[in-house]
Amino acid sequence: MERPIVTDLSGKTVVITGAARGIGAEAARQAVAAGANVVIADVLAEEGAATAADLGERARFHSLDVTSEEHWAETIAFTKREFGGVTGLVNNAGISTGQPFETETLEHFRKVLEINLVGVFLGMRAVVPDFKSTGGGSIVNISSAAGLMGLAFTGSYGATKWGVRGLTKVAAVENGTANIRVNSIHPGMTYTPMTSVTGIQEGAGNYPNTPMGRVGEPAEIAAAVVFLLSDAASYITGAELAVDGGWTAGPTMKYVMGE
Repeated sequence: MERPIVTDLSGKTVVITGAARGIGAEAARQAVAAGANVVIADVLAEEGAATAADLGERARFHSLDVTSEEHWAETIAFTKREFGGVTGLVNNAGISTGQPFETETLEHFRKVLEINLVGVFLGMRAVVPDFKSTGGGSIVNISSAAGLMGLAFTGSYGATKWGVRGLTKVAAVENGTANIRVNSIHPGMTYTPMTSVTGIQEGAGNYPNTPMGRVGEPAEIAAAVVFLLSDAASYITGAELAVDGGWTAGPTMKYVMGE
């Protein structure tokens, strides 16, 4: 889905994790279209490099394991060398899960925790000093609808996304006077390479338990990311933006009416 770019990111440099494909890649595309320099940071080297090449001279790829403090330092240093600094961060990298929490192994729970929550913590901590020294910046953390409600079969995933939601608010409170804005986006079911394995389909009528009756598209999530990165959102921090077709607003009329 092609969306018009209505916000301006000219002069900004944004690091986007998990940007080799899916929502992250679309956020990178829209950020470049809005005028930003973008570093695509991902463990998927081949796909990440291809995405950067497709986006042109204002995009670069850098390999990043979000669970590694050293990798984060290298990524920020790379961004400074390539573009002179960093003014925005999108913590998008994550993995999903779908099983009852009682059958989930401790090993898997810790793996999801490390990538989905510790990775966000390390990313924010990596950029805040530079943001403070340059007068501010914007951090957008990708949480989930599963971070706004209890969702069955998302034990580790849901726990981390609630954690991202809370960590976002703490960081916003602590850094507001430094002109550092920190917000979270909570996508509903969105059609991406990660979620396609669940059997969801694109288009109307394929997710009837949302008020809008369909799954989301990466472009719709990315548009919210670009807005929060931009100066158009200059007085928004500590917010949680649900981009979920109304999923977390409540049950659909069909459910209420028993249809």
